[in-house]
Amino acid sequence: MLNKKVFLTQTDTTIGFVSQNEKKLDDIKQRPSHKHYIKAVNSLNTLKKFTRIPSLHKNKVRRAKKTTFILPNKHSYRVIHDKRHLLLLNRLKWAYTTSANLSNKSYDEGFARSMADVIIEPLNTNNKASKIYKLSHTQFKRIR
Repeated sequence: MLNKKVFLTQTDTTIGFVSQNEKKLDDIKQRPSHKHYIKAVNSLNTLKKFTRIPSLHKNKVRRAKKTTFILPNKHSYRVIHDKRHLLLLNRLKWAYTTSANLSNKSYDEGFARSMADVIIEPLNTNNKASKIYKLSHTQFKRIR
């Protein structure tokens, strides 16, 4: 039942929507379905079930905190280390995560609360977004 819900929660970086239901997130954010979401995972073992990290970058991925990696398969992953955020992710194992706003709009708490099925308090708007790196088999490039 948890895999159908959209949670509004403090993620490891910002206030965001967290869900395993990609279609529902598309509808909420009014975002085209061909765009991928960041997949937050609770551990490196869960990450291994989805993709293979190029050998050159394994240590960087293992040690990174608050960092998103775009892998050669064009999907984005972030291993969560934040204890509070892990309380939810350990139940789900993985979830799509995105900022709690309409695409290309700023955060509106009223909108975010009205769209979520479950709200996990407290929400803190002072955190900054994650770093993003694009990995290939031979390169490591900073995107944000």
